[in-house]
Amino acid sequence: MRKFYYLFILIVISCNVGLAQSRKSVSILGDSYSTFEGFMQPKTNSSWYSTTTKPETDVTSVKQTWWSKFIEENGYQLCINNSFSGSTICNTGYDKADFSDRSFITRMPGLGFPDIILIFGGTNDSWADSPLGDFKYGGWTKDDLFKFRPAMAYMLDHVIHNYQNVEIYFILNTDLKKEINDSVKNICQHYGVACVELQNIDKKNGHPTIKGMSQISEQLKMFIAENSNALDSNTIDSCW
Repeated sequence: MRKFYYLFILIVISCNVGLAQSRKSVSILGDSYSTFEGFMQPKTNSSWYSTTTKPETDVTSVKQTWWSKFIEENGYQLCINNSFSGSTICNTGYDKADFSDRSFITRMPGLGFPDIILIFGGTNDSWADSPLGDFKYGGWTKDDLFKFRPAMAYMLDHVIHNYQNVEIYFILNTDLKKEINDSVKNICQHYGVACVELQNIDKKNGHPTIKGMSQISEQLKMFIAENSNALDSNTIDSCW
């Protein structure tokens, strides 16, 4: 009898492991909108959201974030959340400071081995008045990467070629400069990367509230449902 009991336990464990492996994994490359203290890698990344109650936001639980809601409600698993509060896509940050220690193009190699990559950026490039630069799709110089357009292209080029067979979505925030919006859509179109253009997101101090987080998750889910059947396929790859 005891032998059958242990056999039953072994079967249950094996089934649970198989179920976990079959769930698609999601990695996030983002800025403050995608942060939550204690849930980013590397852990040294700066965070906007945390469990601490503060007047700047009503979000105090990781379960209230757009990415946690999206992952949980769709049965996925988190691979890597490499988000950094205040970060720009290019290497030019606020007051024209060198942000190459935190920029998206610096952090983009650190996303693990996911099935899906969600890139949510451009907000700080817009707010910081980072130089636009020219549309450039190859032969990037060091100086190019301090400008938004060539850095954005460089990032998508890298992600496409280094994360093969991975679904890639760029999430475009609301209330950004027209030049940033147009640049993002043009560059995404050039690389064939889906651009999820958000609409009417509820915010406080420029950042999504609990309501805004739900809106982002729902709009992302709706976009994918309307534009792709790829997420319905089975995948056995694990994150690491």
